[in-house]
Amino acid sequence: MNLEQLRGFAEIAQTGHFTRAAERLHLAQPSLSRQLQTLEAELGVELVTRARGNVSLTAAGERLLPIARRMLADAQAARDEMADLAGLRRGRIRLGATPTLCTSLVADVLAEYRARYPGIDVEILERGSRSLITALMEGAIDVALIVTSVSSGAARAVLEREPILGERLVVVSDPGRPDPFARAEGGDARAIELHELARVPQILFPENYELRVTLDAAFRASGHAPLVAVEGAEMDAALSFAGRGIGVAVVPAMVAAGHPGLRAAPLADPALARTVSIARRSDTAPTHAGAALQGVIRDVADRVTAPGSALARTVTRVR
Repeated sequence: MNLEQLRGFAEIAQTGHFTRAAERLHLAQPSLSRQLQTLEAELGVELVTRARGNVSLTAAGERLLPIARRMLADAQAARDEMADLAGLRRGRIRLGATPTLCTSLVADVLAEYRARYPGIDVEILERGSRSLITALMEGAIDVALIVTSVSSGAARAVLEREPILGERLVVVSDPGRPDPFARAEGGDARAIELHELARVPQILFPENYELRVTLDAAFRASGHAPLVAVEGAEMDAALSFAGRGIGVAVVPAMVAAGHPGLRAAPLADPALARTVSIARRSDTAPTHAGAALQGVIRDVADRVTAPGSALARTVTRVR
């Protein structure tokens, strides 16, 4: 029995519904169901009954609920007490992150961090990985979330780097138009080969984008050249253009997940992926706020890659 299981049980009791409870906990509903099943198995009793989508507590669940709430309250009190001791009631943390991560992973990280440590001010520096490495070395930021790909050796300059996620690149297109990659028998979820991608009009990022550098290198190595529809688009514009059927765009999986209105299919080449890493200077000890932020990043990484999550196929946890 652990606090996450008790928190899930208490939220189910509060909402009377698995789906609403999962949404409030930012979990996939299957994950929440597994948490409850594990808790019931460990305690040897059934805690809830399910009927027509609604949930009610059994007699055992009614007995457990006040105990669970006390335990959760005690755990929060312990966190609050330790936060006071660690100086997390107030302070500042400077986080650097790439633009693509700011629109995906960082949003979840900041929401979680602010919920846990509302007294800590967060300053964001949004730059490419190379610029973030420079800022980190100059002491302009405390922690950075950077991405590295097959084409980039820039991350080697970081004094300390902790890989946390492996993320595939996916091709996004307009679902209202015929799938440009579908075989005769159909199916738009299959992985796309690079030679297939080269034949379809593409929306390309500026040449200094690390993602663009990676794709250009892959095309050169394969002997193919992309068919260009639009060149020089930033991420938001590229997604908008793809949604209008102007061409396809290759984007990170976590970015595509934030735009469910687009069709998405992964690239087949496993080398066309990137690693998301926490970076910091190793010659200085992290502040309490910085250490707490790194902990939140790891927790969010665990959550987005948990079995049953929307990203489980295209994003993997790296330890």
